[in-house]
Amino acid sequence: MNYFITAIDTDSGKTLVSSILCEALGFDYWKPIQAGHPMDSDIVRSLVSNPKTVIWPEQYALQTPASPHAAAKIDNVTIDLKSIQLPNTKNSIIVEGAGGCLVPLNEHDFVIDIAVKLNTPVILVSDLYLGSINHTLLTAELLKKKNLVVKGIIFNGESNPESEKIILHHAKYKCLLRVEKEEEITREIVKKYATILKSNWDE
Repeated sequence: MNYFITAIDTDSGKTLVSSILCEALGFDYWKPIQAGHPMDSDIVRSLVSNPKTVIWPEQYALQTPASPHAAAKIDNVTIDLKSIQLPNTKNSIIVEGAGGCLVPLNEHDFVIDIAVKLNTPVILVSDLYLGSINHTLLTAELLKKKNLVVKGIIFNGESNPESEKIILHHAKYKCLLRVEKEEEITREIVKKYATILKSNWDE
């Protein structure tokens, strides 16, 4: 089973969550579209210590830290949703999106359309800031509209029990993990959360 990691905004913690999932499950990692540096695949490589995970190269590696459609235009590239194919591996893959669900790839397609095309269940990352309830529930509505299966939600950042409770109540998602605000992200931190995730995970 492959999983597509999306979030409610650009800096929600998708790459950290992807690292935790790869560490916990031994899955491969792939970010089909990268815009700007540092490369998220390099970050995952630095945080995952299990010997099973393979980091697959980006299909589109764009130079400008911007929306993929804008970064592609600067690089004189057109992102073609039809060309995005899963890497040829027998292992399961964690596929990380770029930004939030409705970040445009081109004039027609959005990041979440990658999950639709690949027929991949989604894990939603929600960072807990003022306004995150609205953004999370709007994202949940979009995922339902797209008829995507959602494995669950991962909260990232300083705990806010009231926000978490109301989001879970309305979205009807399982909470897979809560990642606290950490001073430094290391392999040891990733291992810690990977252990917690395993206890909450059921296929």
